[in-house]
Amino acid sequence: MSSISEFQLLAVLAQEMNMRKAAERLFVSQPALSQRLQGIEKEWGTKLFVRSQKGLALTPAGEHVIKFINETLQREEEVREALHALQNEVHGTLKIAVASIVGQNWLPQVLKMFIQRYPQAKISLITGWSSEILKAMYEDQVHIGIIRGTPDWKGVKIHLFKDSLYLVDTEITKTEQILETDRPFIQFKSDSNYYQEIQDWWHRRFQSTPKRTVVVDQIETCKQMTFNGIGYAILPAITLNGAEKNIFKIPLIDENGEPLSRDTWLLGYESAFELKQVKAFVELIKEFIANERKDAK
Repeated sequence: MSSISEFQLLAVLAQEMNMRKAAERLFVSQPALSQRLQGIEKEWGTKLFVRSQKGLALTPAGEHVIKFINETLQREEEVREALHALQNEVHGTLKIAVASIVGQNWLPQVLKMFIQRYPQAKISLITGWSSEILKAMYEDQVHIGIIRGTPDWKGVKIHLFKDSLYLVDTEITKTEQILETDRPFIQFKSDSNYYQEIQDWWHRRFQSTPKRTVVVDQIETCKQMTFNGIGYAILPAITLNGAEKNIFKIPLIDENGEPLSRDTWLLGYESAFELKQVKAFVELIKEFIANERKDAK
């Protein structure tokens, strides 16, 4: 039972909690998987999973075993990464946690370059709110994180870029027209200081609140509702690729006459930057940003 292949089998079963899905991931038949599981449970001397019409459920004993297995596989991955770091070629898994807006609109181009340049490397990607990214960093689930706003981070912190904020609408051409329209202000939920920045700008500019507000859970929903003329929104430039038709984009200006913008940062611990796959990714990002700036001139 000490073989890693059996550990991986149990780990997949615990992730899927479904024999059919687990069998598909492991490229085996369900009968073969069931027979293998029975043999493994016999070796452990106890039932690890209970079957039902809804799928699988872990027994109390199974929970202990899976916890042990996950810790063992995690440790194996860390040892493998340490060994790969001693070699010249970029191997290992690059574990990234990225703010959703960056993961959807900016990161795919970078990851495409990384995969093409380093085909031996693997990528594990988590997306979410910036607070979730920081949590993943503190719990050591990932090597590096990319977040929005101004992070309170004691480790390595690299500024990637800043993008301006725009009032976006199909009708409004000047910010003053906000006071005249009855159409709603469409907002998306955010756990960063983005919402507070918008509120502060609004109160400085208008000394009032929007007449009507619609709150949605995703920035992409907010964008599509705005593009379809349902209301107006304030969106960062990272979500606007310049191909939008019949859309007015008015830059927000702060009290000093400067464009209001959002920063994007790359975070990590010193130890993570010693890994070859992390070094390679960071250098590729710097190269990508330099090319973006060159193309913008």
